[in-house]
Amino acid sequence: MHENNKVLKGQLYLVPVTLGDEDFQKVIPEKVLEIIRRLRFFIVEDLRSARRFLRLIDRKFPIDDSIFLELSEHTSDPEYIHYLDPVENGHDIGLLSEAGLPCIADPGSRIVLMAHEKKIKVTPLSGPSSIIMALISSGLNGQSFTFNGYLPVKPAELAAKIKEIEKKASGGYSQIFMETPYRAQKLFDTLITLCNSGTKLCIAQNLTLPDESICTQTIARWAKKQPAINDKLVVFVLQQ
Repeated sequence: MHENNKVLKGQLYLVPVTLGDEDFQKVIPEKVLEIIRRLRFFIVEDLRSARRFLRLIDRKFPIDDSIFLELSEHTSDPEYIHYLDPVENGHDIGLLSEAGLPCIADPGSRIVLMAHEKKIKVTPLSGPSSIIMALISSGLNGQSFTFNGYLPVKPAELAAKIKEIEKKASGGYSQIFMETPYRAQKLFDTLITLCNSGTKLCIAQNLTLPDESICTQTIARWAKKQPAINDKLVVFVLQQ
């Protein structure tokens, strides 16, 4: 093919998603919304939540005229190897997590790495990240920190992980982790039982939502007045 007839590549946009059903215009810039509304190709962690988000930002979004490719933790390498073909053919494509920014606590980084390998432009778009928002509002060390994702479910493994995290936190490194809403209260109870009384714990729940709550205090103080975080979206930040 002649050089002038080559199809220009599109680009991969890293699309922010709201953390709940809050007013999306408060957390996602209008220029970002304009980019999202013109996309017709999407790689998504969850098809239903992606469609719901697109209809949230535009009730007339042409869902039926859009292409959705699912990428979850269960998607194998052979399944997503052609996901960026639309970009190679000149189309822009959006990568969406279930909530917040993609590639943090979701499998999107595999697609981003593949884009770099294919010399495809990657463009991150501004939006909410519960992990970063929790850290900056915690009052704990934002210079040195580790995001641990979701902790183990089995009691023995969870206890061992918490002890490991607290040991790292004793060096001044903020330790960030999260839990699904229905297990948040149980994780909190385990933290209270296992952690030293002087260890600081930030509980950031339902960030950007009307009932948002962010509080940092010692384990000893949390033990005296425990929060009601059952069924809440919670990010924990721990530091000694």
